[in-house]
Amino acid sequence: MEDASCAPGEPCAAPEVKQDSEQSLSTSSNYDPLNPATFVFPKPLQGTTITIEFCDRCRWLHRAAWTQTELLLTFPPPLIECISLIPRNSDETASRFRVWHSMPSEQVQSVSNTLVRDRKVEGGFPELKVLKQRLRDKIQPGKSLGHSDSHQTST
Repeated sequence: MEDASCAPGEPCAAPEVKQDSEQSLSTSSNYDPLNPATFVFPKPLQGTTITIEFCDRCRWLHRAAWTQTELLLTFPPPLIECISLIPRNSDETASRFRVWHSMPSEQVQSVSNTLVRDRKVEGGFPELKVLKQRLRDKIQPGKSLGHSDSHQTST
């Protein structure tokens, strides 16, 4: 769909994007879901984010995407606001698969980054059950993970 102000065959200038809260999006009477000029930029993330850093030379994108999906289903927003996938492609990052947990620090205007799992350090890929337990202990202690929780077996 071309803007009426664009000449045929000429590139159109990008519309100016407003940066407002989601509140104004739903209350704005001028909002048109098909008009980019009325789009509102999402507010910056203020909560917990997860970063999955992986070796792209090893073709681990599918594993990273599967892990991302499982974590978002287990810890839906607002528990985790965002999960980023970062492919790495260098000698220094060969065979890398790391999962990071980041959370804004309330005392200082900074972010606390914690390495949750590293494939090379711990040997092998993270078992999803264990990864979910480690993240649960940081994000929502006490939450039951159902079948992903470790159970004591009675003898």
